Amino acid sequence: MTFKLALWLLWAGFIAYILLLAPPLHLDETLTLLKNIFTLQWAAINPIILSLFSLVGIWLLIYSGLLFIDGRMQWIPFWPFAIASVGSGVLGLLPYLALREPNQQFSGQKDAFLNLLDSRLYGIVLTFSTVILLVYGFGFGDWGDYVQQFQSDRFINGMSLAFCLFYLLFPTVVGDDMARHRFPNAQVFLAVVFVPLLGSLAYLCLRPPLVSSASREESLITNR
Repeated sequence: MTFKLALWLLWAGFIAYILLLAPPLHLDETLTLLKNIFTLQWAAINPIILSLFSLVGIWLLIYSGLLFIDGRMQWIPFWPFAIASVGSGVLGLLPYLALREPNQQFSGQKDAFLNLLDSRLYGIVLTFSTVILLVYGFGFGDWGDYVQQFQSDRFINGMSLAFCLFYLLFPTVVGDDMARHRFPNAQVFLAVVFVPLLGSLAYLCLRPPLVSSASREESLITNR
């Protein structure tokens, strides 16, 4: 209960920060930035900003790889919060984390969508995309411009802090996922927790496939 309360307070506190304490919102500049992103006019955008925006999307895909499976076993599904997260980032995710119950089991069969999210190929594609984004941002970005925008623009400031929150919140769900997948090496858990972003991606690439209840039954019959 204390942990759930802490998540709700974090959610409310982040909203309060964005509305009351963050730098001003420059609506015209934000709309221009989003227009340039979605119309592929990337030359007009600081590579750090473009990479950061894309990496927030990567974080959502990482969480999706865990929480759509988790939501199968919860009283409330994950998909409404996934949709909310597309528009609001970590603000859409936090309520699900606060409402879900700890669960280390999975029953039933995986459909095609869950099979995709559970595949190692999914993690490999995300990792490859992330490496490209990191090289692009660090190699070609203007850090002075980014710092100036972080200090003066609400959208950039909030997006940067949301990226950090995605990292800090990941340990709250990865433990249950490791148990569901019967992850063999607990020491890897430390790498997942403490290596920002890349540790989480490595976990998606290395975790064993989730065994559905039908597959377990077939395995038991075979062993007999």
